[in-house]
Amino acid sequence: MGLLDILFGKPLASGEERTEQLGTLSGVPIFGLDALGSAAYGPEAALTLLLPLGAVGIHYIVPISAAIIILLGIVYFSYRQTIAAYPGGGGSYIVASQNLGDRAGLLAGTALMIDYVLVVAVGIAAGVGALVSAVPVLQAHTLAICVLILFVICFVNLRGIRTTGILFMFPTYLFVACLLTTLSFGFFKALLAGWHPIPAVAAPAPGTAHQAAGAWLFLRSFASGCTAMTGVEAVSNGVQSFRDPKVKHARRTLSVIIFILVLFLAGIACLCRAYQIGATQPGEVGYQSVLSQLTAAVVGRSWFYYVTIASILMVLVLQANTAFADFPRVCRAIAQDRYLPYSFISRGRRLVYSHGIYVLTLLSAALLIAFRGVTDRLIPLFAVGAFLAFTLSQAGMVAHWKRTGGAHAKHSMLINGLGALATAITVLIVIVSKFLEGAWITLIAIPGILFLMRAVRRHYDRAGRELASPFPLPTNNLCPPFVVVPIDGWNKVTQKALRFALTLSPDVFAVQVQTSDEPQDLAKDWKTLVENPTQQARLPVPKLKVLSSPYRTVIHPTVEYIHRLERENPDRAIAVVIPQLVEQHWYERFLHRQRSELLTALLLLESEPRINIINVPWHLCT
Repeated sequence: MGLLDILFGKPLASGEERTEQLGTLSGVPIFGLDALGSAAYGPEAALTLLLPLGAVGIHYIVPISAAIIILLGIVYFSYRQTIAAYPGGGGSYIVASQNLGDRAGLLAGTALMIDYVLVVAVGIAAGVGALVSAVPVLQAHTLAICVLILFVICFVNLRGIRTTGILFMFPTYLFVACLLTTLSFGFFKALLAGWHPIPAVAAPAPGTAHQAAGAWLFLRSFASGCTAMTGVEAVSNGVQSFRDPKVKHARRTLSVIIFILVLFLAGIACLCRAYQIGATQPGEVGYQSVLSQLTAAVVGRSWFYYVTIASILMVLVLQANTAFADFPRVCRAIAQDRYLPYSFISRGRRLVYSHGIYVLTLLSAALLIAFRGVTDRLIPLFAVGAFLAFTLSQAGMVAHWKRTGGAHAKHSMLINGLGALATAITVLIVIVSKFLEGAWITLIAIPGILFLMRAVRRHYDRAGRELASPFPLPTNNLCPPFVVVPIDGWNKVTQKALRFALTLSPDVFAVQVQTSDEPQDLAKDWKTLVENPTQQARLPVPKLKVLSSPYRTVIHPTVEYIHRLERENPDRAIAVVIPQLVEQHWYERFLHRQRSELLTALLLLESEPRINIINVPWHLCT
């Protein structure tokens, strides 16, 4: 078993794809970690903006969370429709492209790509930030830990989707079990106490109010709380990852994710109000996350508290996996329409879209390094990309039902239309309320990525027009080419190249460049080494051309000779047969001149249509 097999597993044949498909239990960790993990910071983001209201602000988290849950329900029913209508995968890009046109599709795809990069960077940074707050000695290594975790998640995803689901199943369901247990026990205590429970560990007292409640503050809090809805689209993008019946398993997985997320959001909001738990100022002394305060208030700082906090930390870090599952699929869909390089379409050794995983890892690493693993300012950018994609997807579904019709078309149009309207309003709220906090970055990044995608498409269109040929193979004016064989001296590599050249044409020219550093002259031995054997075999005799190079360069005189031969023979093609030594070990390359690679590269850059390059390798065995 090779090293790659040990690290990434044995390669999977295309016919083994069925073994990598998911059921509901394994689908939730793959496609639900982002949505479920966002419950750890979505309500806190909303409560943080209510801090200026003091204790009064805590009471408003319930209606704000209720509005988010209503919006979540609308989006849920909309995506159930999308999964059924697009069983091959109905992400925002595909739905918008097919129903609203390429521009809308590219806008949706770009928004999703930006959102997924932010999901990875912010999710890992949030988890590491919580870890560092619990173990302050690690603070100096925040960035290194972030990057290490990023590459571990990348590595796990390269091993295949089924392996990822199995590995992430335990932390996902541990988190769900711990948080649901905490919320259930908290509700039980609150009901017994007439909704005025005594916390096991008192939360920090809310600050004094220094601002009056207003619509603008509530809108900003709602926009921040909507970060709890990122990742909801993931299942509709990955329908093809589920085993048959795909639509049934995908819908069931989406239902489980949304059901648990609704329980989380509702439970956290109600218990925060009951136990008087508000946000604390991030980055300041005494900071505690809302879930840490809530768990301590319900069960105290017992062993269960630490297990729950550990599960929250794991899910916050691993929620980046949702992006690793979906980002490559979005890139693949866009690449199929020639707006991204074709390499994004190819699957790797474990039937995953490896190039998408590599690109997501590099972009996320760049973001983490640029912000030193502290990405609080990027959290407001979440909702921009996610809700823009939601809006375009649901608007596309309205156009889909209008075009296809059917018995339930009007009912479906109503559901998707309501979803489009609700998410469009949310996008406007997020952009306006979060513009100065960083939303402007997304508004600049989206046009830039769109420009690059269109540039890729223009290149493919130009290449397609240039390469297209409706005509049969032309057979007129065919004649053997002039063959040029650059040689350094007489050896087995030269012999192999000359033997091959003699099979191509009767006009073979061996070219040697003589310098003061390399005075070997083949002219005196050419008759014995080449001319006599070829004449005896009744073969065309190769001609030797010795070039002088006073400045000790070898490549340029060879190239000049090839171009001169081409100019003097406008009706003939030129074939350059380049002898190439191939070392057994990579480190042995440094022991030999790499003139063959340099000559090949230079001739390719010249872009002369009548010059053809043929490499003849000789493999060293020792």
